[in-house]
Amino acid sequence: MLIKVFGAAVQGIDATLITIEVNSSRGCMFYLVGLPDSAVKESHQRIISALQVNGYRIPTSNIVINMAPADIRKEGSAYDLPLAIGMLGANEIIQSDKLDHYLLMGELSLDGSLQPIKGALPIAIKARELGFKGIIIPKQNAQEAAVVNNLNVYGAGNLKEVIEFFNGTRELEQVHINTRKEFYAQQSNFDLDFSDVKGQENVKRALEVAAAGGHNILLVGAPGSGKSMLAKRLPSILPPLSLGESLETTKIHSVAGKLGQEGGLISKRPFRDPHHTISTVAMTGGGSFPQPGEISLAHNGVLFLDELPEFNRNVLEVLRQPLEDRKITISRVKCNVEYPASFTLVASMNPCPCGYYNHPTKACVCSPGQVQKYLNRISGPLLDRIDLQIEVIPVPFEKMSDTHPGESSANIRERVIYARQIQSERYAEIPGVYCNAQMNSKLLARYAHPDDKGLVLLKTAMNRFNLSARAYDRILKVSRTIADLEGYDLIQPAHLAEAIGYRNLDRENWAG
Repeated sequence: MLIKVFGAAVQGIDATLITIEVNSSRGCMFYLVGLPDSAVKESHQRIISALQVNGYRIPTSNIVINMAPADIRKEGSAYDLPLAIGMLGANEIIQSDKLDHYLLMGELSLDGSLQPIKGALPIAIKARELGFKGIIIPKQNAQEAAVVNNLNVYGAGNLKEVIEFFNGTRELEQVHINTRKEFYAQQSNFDLDFSDVKGQENVKRALEVAAAGGHNILLVGAPGSGKSMLAKRLPSILPPLSLGESLETTKIHSVAGKLGQEGGLISKRPFRDPHHTISTVAMTGGGSFPQPGEISLAHNGVLFLDELPEFNRNVLEVLRQPLEDRKITISRVKCNVEYPASFTLVASMNPCPCGYYNHPTKACVCSPGQVQKYLNRISGPLLDRIDLQIEVIPVPFEKMSDTHPGESSANIRERVIYARQIQSERYAEIPGVYCNAQMNSKLLARYAHPDDKGLVLLKTAMNRFNLSARAYDRILKVSRTIADLEGYDLIQPAHLAEAIGYRNLDRENWAG
């Protein structure tokens, strides 16, 4: 008897339908075709054990299984459940009338219990898209898949439960979650708040501007001046995730297997802070079985690179293209995968090897040549993509011992959301642009052109500080964001003056 069971393969962050065709005839051989890898081939032994332990006999017949489309490589152990159900269905041990209504995925243990799988969310989205009545997956993944509405999601704990469900002797429990309620309830719960930070008003302001315009920011300061502390609080002032952004972010984390058992929709913007020993592949994604890297896991959130000059040069250089295109394409001989990578880059560094260059109280022991050499570890094209560069000065004791709390993240966030609303209305008709940081030269000329007074100020600053040409566009972008925060249609000289103050590293005389 020939029957068909349905599963799915995850490619990138989307799933592809896999039809598992099982034909049973007289004989005693077992054939598995359709480009399976070793983990899929080994499923035969796991299925035999799982059936035996649960009181079922492996059918003694000639079984041919084809996993179509046969030109897509099938990877991983998640096909155990559909293969087992297909074998039993072909031998009429279970009734096959309901098999084409459900999509099945799950890894089997030797005792028949189901183990969690990766990518349950994109699989559930695909099942709904193709019009399946429901999806049967391990109960550990049920919360994650239940995010998808208009789809019956069943979480099974054992192979026996699934067999009895198809035979009509048991009902599987359907998983329901109120996606929107849970999503909106968690949006404002942050452990870290800007009210904990003493002093550093100028840096807080720079981070507010960065959040409002989606700008990348570099914090330069001595050890212990509070760079990491400030950077870790940036997600608390970023605008809340929309449902669409949250779904896309959750899909990436689902494919990477980072959601955990209680994995519903991600309600807060991701914050990724990889160590400086990270490899290029771990940063961008890829590998023999392509997986999202840190830049994709930071999608719609923050990528924090602490001690920026300590990172491998190659790792930093691969960030250039994703920062510009907001996606990364991983090309290999056997596959071509695209992952989204729209993140805000926050980097921090010491100003010199000893860390005390420009320090108010401690003397720097580095020569001018060493300082310049240290700064040269970061290439010009990468600095070009960082809009704000701000010095973080250590907090004096008087400020540190002050018990009065600073401004809370909630207040700053309100101003950021207001500025973002202005931008979303401004760029509503321009595809791929939703914040000031993404403006090209054409949009700069249209929306960020200063008046005559502003142009005089800009010219003076360019000449006095020997600012590079790359600084010109960045100053205009940042000043446009500052004007949005203040509620101005036109850029004022004060906005330009503040934006010029955020270009410290571009000054020719900065490193002596």
